[in-house]
Amino acid sequence: MNEVFVDNETFDKADLKATPLKKGEYESCTFRNCDLSEADLSGIKFLECDFINCNLSLANLHDTSLQGIKFKDCKMLGLRFELCNKFNLSFSFDNCQLNHSSFYQVKLKKTRFKNTQLQECDLTECDLTAAVLDNCDFARSTFENTILEQADLRTAYNYAIDPEINRVRKAKFSIHGLPGLLGKYDIEIE
Repeated sequence: MNEVFVDNETFDKADLKATPLKKGEYESCTFRNCDLSEADLSGIKFLECDFINCNLSLANLHDTSLQGIKFKDCKMLGLRFELCNKFNLSFSFDNCQLNHSSFYQVKLKKTRFKNTQLQECDLTECDLTAAVLDNCDFARSTFENTILEQADLRTAYNYAIDPEINRVRKAKFSIHGLPGLLGKYDIEIE
């Protein structure tokens, strides 16, 4: 099967669930208002692409390359980012829903998450060194052996991070985040 190379193309309101993307490489493309829910994106390479107001919920990311990707206003429920191709994996999220997604052992150094829901996500053994987690909701998300060194969580909320089993050296938290760091001690903070 021949793979395609698509450069600088815009996909607008495309139902990519009904008409799947062809295997290959998509560089500097924009996906706007597209339905990619439950789509098979395995083995596809996305380089410097923008996804705006797209639904990627439950998409198959097995060996998918995501390099320099910007996700804005996207619904991305139940994604397994640990299945992505690890080479040069890099993306940012702005106003996205990532609930029930897994970042198990994914290296996300310096990744930017802004105004994003990360409820019930698995961040076990994830490397979030120097990541910016601006106004993000981490309700019921799992942090275990997670590297949060130099990460900025000053405006993040609803997290439960145990400093004894996660690396938090030089991470930034606000005074309002103390309950999320001290929750296991069952103390009252006023």
